[in-house]
Amino acid sequence: MAASKAAHAEGLIYKGHPLRRVDNLIYYGTMAEKYIIMMQVLETEKVQDLDLATKVSIQLQLTDPDLKSRDRVVKKSEKSSLYAAIDIAAIWLERALAGKEK
Repeated sequence: MAASKAAHAEGLIYKGHPLRRVDNLIYYGTMAEKYIIMMQVLETEKVQDLDLATKVSIQLQLTDPDLKSRDRVVKKSEKSSLYAAIDIAAIWLERALAGKEK
């Protein structure tokens, strides 16, 4: 139990769901649930020493491994900042997990 608790503490949590980044992809939620959010940073702009996201694709996806990747997408959108993307992602994921999506 201590090992899993320690590993869990290292990851980022936003509004009760884990955030994981792999290169320009950010996954919000967990594969153990029915839905997950995938955000992809499509464009960035250099602001001082930081790369700031200026175009982010968001997809609400089913986690069912038996579905083809294109069939997993329930809804999608694009936002002009990571903040706006995470904001809508949190709403979509909460609604989906509450049974208010397909």
